Amino acid sequence: MAEAPPQQFGEYHLLEKIATGGMAEVWRARAKGLAGFEKILVIKKVLHSLIKDEEFISLFIDEARIAVQLLHVNIVQVFDLGEVDGTYYMAMEYVHGMDLSRLVGRARHLGPFPIPLALFVQTEVLKALDFAHARQGEDGEPLHIVHCDMSPQNVLVSYAGEVKITDFGISRAAFQAEGLHDVIRGKYAYMSPEQVDGKHLDGRSDIFSMGIVMYELLTGRRLFKAKTRDETLARVRRAEVPSPRSYRPEISEDLEGILLRSLAQHPADRYRTAGDMVEDMQQLMVREGHRANNNDLAVYMKDVIEAHGKAPKKSRHDPRDAEPKNVVVLCVEAAAPPRSLATPRASLATLTQEWAGIVAEAGGQIWERGEGSLLCCFVAQDKLKDAIKSAVGSAASLRKVTSRTGYRLSAGVAPGVARVMPDTNRPPEGWELSGPFYLARWMMNLSAHRGRMLMTEVGARQVKGKTALLGRISIQGNRYINLYEVG
Repeated sequence: MAEAPPQQFGEYHLLEKIATGGMAEVWRARAKGLAGFEKILVIKKVLHSLIKDEEFISLFIDEARIAVQLLHVNIVQVFDLGEVDGTYYMAMEYVHGMDLSRLVGRARHLGPFPIPLALFVQTEVLKALDFAHARQGEDGEPLHIVHCDMSPQNVLVSYAGEVKITDFGISRAAFQAEGLHDVIRGKYAYMSPEQVDGKHLDGRSDIFSMGIVMYELLTGRRLFKAKTRDETLARVRRAEVPSPRSYRPEISEDLEGILLRSLAQHPADRYRTAGDMVEDMQQLMVREGHRANNNDLAVYMKDVIEAHGKAPKKSRHDPRDAEPKNVVVLCVEAAAPPRSLATPRASLATLTQEWAGIVAEAGGQIWERGEGSLLCCFVAQDKLKDAIKSAVGSAASLRKVTSRTGYRLSAGVAPGVARVMPDTNRPPEGWELSGPFYLARWMMNLSAHRGRMLMTEVGARQVKGKTALLGRISIQGNRYINLYEVG
C-alpha cells in the first residue's frame, strides 16, 4: 500500500499522527530549509473543536511559554509557537523512541526492570525537574515552575538511551493567571496529596510523583491506582506506601529509605529539592555498584524490542478469545454549584444511590462507582440501537435528578465494542483506559467544561432534534468521529 502523502501545515509537512489527547494532536513532521536541509520534529496542534475555547488556548500558550525557557538535555525542546488558519501549534523536538509506560509494558516478560537502569532513568528525570524548579525569568525572579503531570507517559526514552520529560500542558508558573490553578488537572494515580486537595504546589509535588514512578518501576506494582477515581484519590491522600522490599527483596534498605522519603505524605518531610534527591541517589549508585549510562539503556531497549517481537503466542485463556460484544458506555459525574448559588439539597452519596436505581431499572450495569460518579455499561442483547436508547434515556433521567438536587451533571455516552470475559463479566485488565470506556470519560470531562452532555454521532441519531454538532474529532490516523452536545 502506498504511503499517504504528507499534509501541508504552514511551513511544515505532517508525516504521521503520533497521538491524540483531550486537548491536542501530535504529529511527526518535516521542516525544509535551504539547500535541501530537512529536520524531523513534532507538531503539537490544538484540536479543531477547541480552537475557540479561550481557557484551552491559554493553557496551550502557557505550555509553550514555560517549555521554551527550559533548555536542558533532559527536557523536550520547544522550537516555535504559531498559528495556521486559526489553529495554534507548537513545533517541538522529536524523540525517536517510546515513553516509559510503553517500555515497561513491553519489558514485562523479561522480568523485573533492572535496578541500575531504573535509578539512571530516575536521576535523569530529577535533573530536569531540578533545573525547571530553579529556573528564573529575565528579571531574576523565580518562575516557580511545577510540572504537575509527572507520570511514565511523560518520560520519553530514545533508542539512543536519552531520557527526556515532556508535556508541560498543565504545569504551573508564577506568570499564569491564578484562575487556571483552581482546577485540578492531571493523572490522579500520580498526584501528590497536596495536588488532589487543591493546595499550593511547589517542586516537592513533582518529587512525590516521581517517587510513585520509581516505586512502580522497581516493584512492577501500581502504588495508588484503584478501581474508582475516589478510591484512588483517597489512597493518594493517605500516602500509605507498602515496603518495596516486600515485593523485591534485592532492593536495599538505603534505596528503600530514599524512595520512602520522596513519598512522604507531608511536603516538609520529603527532599527539599530534586537536586538533593539526585545527590543521595548518585551516592547510593556508587556505593552499591548500580552503574548505568545512556548506552546501557539503549542496549536494554534493543533487547526489549527484539524479545517483544519473539513473544510467546497467546494461551487458550488469552483475552482475545473472549466474545466481542456491542456496548454503550455512560460516564457521569456530579459537581457542586458555585458558592454563590444555593446549597445542594442532597448529599453526593444520596444522589449516587438514586442514580444507581435509575441505571438498574434501565438495564445498565455499574462497573465503577464513586461518591458522585458512575461508569455504566449497557451491553446490547440484540440490537445496538436498543442499548443506545437505554443509555441516552438514563443520562437524561440522571440529569433531571441531578439538577433537582442542586448539582451539575457532566456526562459522556460512547457506543463501542468490548471483549467481555465470562468469568469477570468485564473486559481484560486495562479496560478502563481503552476504546469506548476512555472516550466516555474524555467526553464527560469535556462536558464538565462546556456544561452539556456529550455523545458520538451513533448515539445522537437516537435523540433526533435534540442535539447540536460540536465538531469533528480525530481519533486515529485519518479516522474521525463527530461529537454532539445534547440539550
